[in-house]
Order: sequence, then C-alpha cells, then structure tokens
Amino acid sequence: MKTQTLPYSNYAEQNRIDMVDFYNKATEDYGFWSHDFNMHFGYFVPFKTNPFRRDSMLNQMNRQVIKRLHIGNTKHRLIDLGCGMGATMRYALKHCKNVIAYGVTLSNFQVQKGNELLQGKNGIILKENYNNTSFRSNSFDSAIAIESFCHSGHNYSSLKEMHRILRPGGRFVIADAFLKKEKTQLCLGGKYAYNKLCNHWNLEKLETYYFINEKLKELGFTDIKVENVSHRVAPSVLHVPFAITGFILKKLLSFKKIKSESFHNLKGSFYALLSGLHMKSFGYYIISATKSQ
Repeated sequence: MKTQTLPYSNYAEQNRIDMVDFYNKATEDYGFWSHDFNMHFGYFVPFKTNPFRRDSMLNQMNRQVIKRLHIGNTKHRLIDLGCGMGATMRYALKHCKNVIAYGVTLSNFQVQKGNELLQGKNGIILKENYNNTSFRSNSFDSAIAIESFCHSGHNYSSLKEMHRILRPGGRFVIADAFLKKEKTQLCLGGKYAYNKLCNHWNLEKLETYYFINEKLKELGFTDIKVENVSHRVAPSVLHVPFAITGFILKKLLSFKKIKSESFHNLKGSFYALLSGLHMKSFGYYIISATKSQ
C-alpha cells in the first residue's frame, strides 16, 4: 500500500497505481452492490424511490446527474470522466436517444467489461487519464464525474481538463463527497475516518466544496450551483453494513477466498458510513456549472 512519507508527486503517482490495481481486481465485486454495476451511492426521493431497493436509489442518482445537464433534442456528446463500468453512460443512452456517450478510466478490466455491457449501444469506454485526455478542445456538450475526481484529490487539473474539452456553453455535473472544513480542522474522530477512507479506497485526498467553487470561478465557469444532498444520499449509505455482511456471507457459503482488494473495498465502505456520521465535517454535494460562451 501507499506510504504517507513519499513526496507529494511520488505519492500521487503511487496512489494512481494502487487505484488502478484496486479497480482491476475489485470492480467485479460491485455486482453485489448494484445489479447495474453502479459504482456510487444513491439519491432518495420520497414516494419515487424505494429506500429498501438499492438500485432504485443508485439509478435515481444517475437521473439527477443527467437531469442537471439540460440535454436537449439535438445530437449531444457526453463524456463520463472516471466512468467505472459505464452504468451512468448506459442510463443516459437509455433515456436520451440523441446522446453519444464516451467514458474514460485507467482500469483495463473496466474498459473490457464496460464495453461488453455497452455492446450495441451508442457509447464507448476508453483507457484515458481524465486529468490529461487525448480529446480535442471543445469536443463535448456535457461532462459528468460521479465519485471519481476524489481519486486524484479533486485536483485543479481535473477541473481544468474538464473545462478544456467542454464546448462553450457546455454543462458539467460532479457528484461526490467533499469536506466542509479543512483537514486540519477535523476532530479526532473525523480525521481518523477520513484517513482510513482515503487509504482503503485509494483516494488521494478530499477537497472542500468551497475550494471547488472558487476554482470553477477562476476557470471562468458560470451558473455555478453547489447543492448539499447529504440527506438524499444517506439512505443508500445506510445500506453499507448490510451489503458488507451479505457479501462476506456469500463468499463464505460458496467457499471462495475474499481478495485483499475486496477487503479494502469493504473497509472503505464502512469508513464512508463512519465519515457520513460526522455531518459537520463531511457532506455529499452535486456541483454543476456551464462553460462560458
């Protein structure tokens, strides 16, 4: 695993290597979390989503993100930056027939399996680094990043690259967990949960939501909207202990060995739940904006 004593640049590179290895070996486990391979938390809407059906909330998160892109009726190029198995792409393609979807990930496993799931659909997943893609500037009408930018520490370079590949007037939506205060201001319990979460899920770090807001302004984005949706996400987070227990029991009953990456994934999920209990320190936000004309 990564070591905190490395210089920041080396630490960031080591984290990237660990993250790719983690997802190459643990992505298939997400089939237990979501039949659709949604690799994120959900969004609860009273009387619309069933709090006892996880995929209902996970797909509602996809709906909420796509809705904020304001996709019209003309040909629309969408990119998912850190797309996982392409679940959100598939949701967009199903509900918006005019969309052409691209996804980028560094995991070979996700590229292979994700493209298998996209077969026959108007979408493709490429092996690319979302901080430095090969796409031309002004290539996309919209961009999304659901719980992916955290892996590179909500870095300014991620936002800058997203700005570059969006066309003028293009929209983006980020859905992710952010800090409400600086790491140095976290209480002892909050700091413990934060460090464990980053370690087990190979997150470089989490930024504050107001850091993202300021950097978006610097880049020239307009119509910036920062929504704290923690209360909407909480019901799906509460599924974590039951999902962990069910996953372990399934492995034990089938006499299958639990991989070390799976253990890290399970522990990361637990510390995500623990972090969520520190409501003054952590929050889940949907951040959207438009690239200026």
